[in-house]
Amino acid sequence: MAERKILFGKYEMGRLLGKGTFAKVYYGKQMVSGDSVAIKVISKDRVKKEGMIEQIQREISVMRLVRHPNVVELKEVMATKTKIFFIMEYVKGGELFAKVATGKLKEDVSRKYFQQLISAVDFCHSRGVSHRDLKPENLLLDENGDLKISDFGLSSLPEQLRNDGLLHTRCGTPAYVAPEVLRKKGYDGAKADIWSCGVILYVLLAGFLPFQDENLMSMYRKVCKAEYEFPPWFSTESRRLVSKLLVADAEKRITIPAITRVPWFRKGFVRPDAVFSAAEEEVELVKLETLQKASSTPAFFNAFEFISSMSSGFDLSSLFENKRKTGEIFTSRCSATAIVAKIEAVAKGLSFKVSKVKDFKVRLQGRQDGRKGRLSVTAEVFEVAPEVAVVELSKSSGDTLEYAKFCEEDVRPALKDIVWTWQGDNACNCDGNANNGTL
Repeated sequence: MAERKILFGKYEMGRLLGKGTFAKVYYGKQMVSGDSVAIKVISKDRVKKEGMIEQIQREISVMRLVRHPNVVELKEVMATKTKIFFIMEYVKGGELFAKVATGKLKEDVSRKYFQQLISAVDFCHSRGVSHRDLKPENLLLDENGDLKISDFGLSSLPEQLRNDGLLHTRCGTPAYVAPEVLRKKGYDGAKADIWSCGVILYVLLAGFLPFQDENLMSMYRKVCKAEYEFPPWFSTESRRLVSKLLVADAEKRITIPAITRVPWFRKGFVRPDAVFSAAEEEVELVKLETLQKASSTPAFFNAFEFISSMSSGFDLSSLFENKRKTGEIFTSRCSATAIVAKIEAVAKGLSFKVSKVKDFKVRLQGRQDGRKGRLSVTAEVFEVAPEVAVVELSKSSGDTLEYAKFCEEDVRPALKDIVWTWQGDNACNCDGNANNGTL
């Protein structure tokens, strides 16, 4: 009998679902709930060798932003010293491409998928995210036959815009890419996505691509001129909508608000039951640590940041804040409340003034002026797992050398009884086990 492979004590890994250039995807099961998940496994060495760190950062950041019923959910990101694990929603219906590969779909079925696609794309755009590789292969179907957008590896965020407010990276799949992406003058990612949605709608209704040619350059010329023909079975209403989507001039292309007002689109349209709003999760662009579970629990500190900060040569701190300066970090198996109480006690013992910034975040301020004014230190507790917390100390103001002395000579010795391991240290103070980068 094959040995069960358990990941981080939380997930049982099963059969291989698929293999890509840089990753393998396995079926998995959450051990407590029994829920099915998909586990995407990426080699850290391969990521570094191929220069894909930025792409991995972006994919994680984007997927945590676009929490929508018609987008594959990223549940968790974990890592060891050699591998990165994406724990994702398991979508067992396969690719929409498999349905289209056997021929055209009925108009009502095509409309349903297109409605769900537009709903999800609209939500992505509202969060500043452009997918940039929309195609049937990246659209999955769940057990209820509902569409889920996947693969955000080529997606873009607002910080990728140049001074002209446009994107300039030419990416995507040739048959689905917008004319303006093929040119070298920059493009609006959202408008390019709408073009791709138009190609997808055409494929669903026709069973084949609107722009086809054995010669790639000839196909590009057709794309740039929006040269295509309608099969005779397209209804008048669907022709009219596709004609507004596949417009070579991006400025004249139909917008999503206008799409949702088209009678053909509105027929039987049901808005998603639930969309995870910014207010519900307090998510900010590329700042994942703002995700809150509840006021009674500390902020969620993504395990990916924790482990990569502990692993030299793979710094992903920019994933969480563009200009973040990481301070002293330690892990603890004590409760967040106990950690904060201990930090407050230590600070008061050092004659520092303590003030609460928010739950599980306190500011410690010296009472005497130093070389650059009074030293001010912020301490914040983040949750990694039910029994693991990460504590970050960072200088808010004052002299850097005085801050370093404060951390090394005062804080470290005083907190030794609650520390599991300090960033960069291998010893584990609580149970004698070395920290190998797993949780």
